[in-house]
Amino acid sequence: MIAGAITVAYFKNLHLPGQQSGRVMSAIPADAALVLEYKNDQDFYELLGKDSLLTTLIGDQRSAELIKLKTSILQNRDLKSFFAGQSIFISVHPRQDSVAFLITTSGNKPLNGAFERFGALRTDDIDMAGTNFAGRPGLVVNLHSISKKLYIVNQGENIFSASFSKQLAEASALYRTQKHGDVFVQMTDQQDANSIANLYVNYRALDPLFDGLFKSKNNDILRSFRQMPAVASLNLNYKSDALMFNGTSHINGAEPNSYLSLFRYQQPTVNELKDIFPLTTAYSVNFAVSDPVKFENNLFQWQVQNGVNVEKKAVFARIKRETAVDLMQQFMNDLGNEFAIITTKYQEKLAIVKLKNGLQLRPFMVNISTMVTEDAGQFNYDKLPLFLLGDAFSIFRRPYFIIADNYLIMCASQTGLLEYYRNYTNGNLLSHNDEYRRFDNLQAEKSNVSFFLQFKNSQQLLQNELEPNYAGAFEKKNTGWNKYYAASYQLTTAGKDFYTNFYMRLNVRDTSQVNP
Repeated sequence: MIAGAITVAYFKNLHLPGQQSGRVMSAIPADAALVLEYKNDQDFYELLGKDSLLTTLIGDQRSAELIKLKTSILQNRDLKSFFAGQSIFISVHPRQDSVAFLITTSGNKPLNGAFERFGALRTDDIDMAGTNFAGRPGLVVNLHSISKKLYIVNQGENIFSASFSKQLAEASALYRTQKHGDVFVQMTDQQDANSIANLYVNYRALDPLFDGLFKSKNNDILRSFRQMPAVASLNLNYKSDALMFNGTSHINGAEPNSYLSLFRYQQPTVNELKDIFPLTTAYSVNFAVSDPVKFENNLFQWQVQNGVNVEKKAVFARIKRETAVDLMQQFMNDLGNEFAIITTKYQEKLAIVKLKNGLQLRPFMVNISTMVTEDAGQFNYDKLPLFLLGDAFSIFRRPYFIIADNYLIMCASQTGLLEYYRNYTNGNLLSHNDEYRRFDNLQAEKSNVSFFLQFKNSQQLLQNELEPNYAGAFEKKNTGWNKYYAASYQLTTAGKDFYTNFYMRLNVRDTSQVNP
């Protein structure tokens, strides 16, 4: 309750972002995957207690480092007035097999020797030595209480960068000496006026970031998002039990289209397929189109540009020759406006496709398959989901399938397929869960691409797949990321870009364990 009250008070009194944001952000190296902007406000650091949403999000270690940064640097008597009220940017950078953080900010007046006086400071808790990074003056600060070295770079023009990674500090200094364009898209004045904190996402930098977080380079979480040539600028909308960021993902039109770029040519569409996701859903991505035929035509052009169409034409020609089925035409006739990929807590991969008429499509699917039961079969041809629905479905090479009502359901294993079918017929679905419905109430009703992750169902998968340094965040019950019920990331077409919603909600508190 106390932490919640402090949090609410902070966001009510937070000042507007500084006017120098664009200039400071230009000093952040282009490989930043995420940038969080907040105000160097006294009350902000009161949020970094062990029970706060912010600490849960960034972890106890990073919270301790930020508090130490504040007490040792930002509130130093020679520097306090220089940094007061300025925007602080925390950027996340992939390093080989790890992730590093860079802190960048600016001053609101000339230092007039304060930086040099600070460099001469010696106490029981802190000492430092002058150095340089790529020709720029800097300091190595020894923070004894947390046994860390902080590397500070004077970037010039009243801009400073700091990191606990020497390699990243050097990279930031070198970046300032190079000519480069802006990576991130700044908020409009109106957005800034209503903003309490900002989050920036560089989608193309997410791939190397995930390489540092996960053991396998083939991890499929957010894979389609990581291939999109775009940057997002999002504002924080605060709730006491949720973190919500809203804004725009701006597509770089100069780069080749990604798979997700195809959904810009659709209209926002109501998401209904999530209502039949299994109760065991760990994570999923749902695609929604207003015009399935237009989507298939755009997909065809995209596959031609990416060299997929030659193999696709050969496979469909073979199907036509061997079965007399014009599969592409029949599938286009019956494709509905949603299709999704689901990973269950048991690591089963499912695909669900909404159909206009399941009975009409079924005989054609039977003709191109080997039936293993009266209702279920396995495709006789490779890569059909990829050719019919696009790149996100490449994980299904020759899946098993069943048509239930107006849904085509596919799975890599027969066991997984039949298990889902039992759950479907028995109503063991995520949408029947009270906590999921509570979460879903704050999701956008319409979107074109929607990623969902349920933390409890994903816990074992993430612990197994994350590097040991990051897997620990999921080990203890009701701590860290396990405090959250779920997260979602939704893209909704908005002209040539995507309106974007990122949302995380805490678990419902278990009051049965609380003494009256």
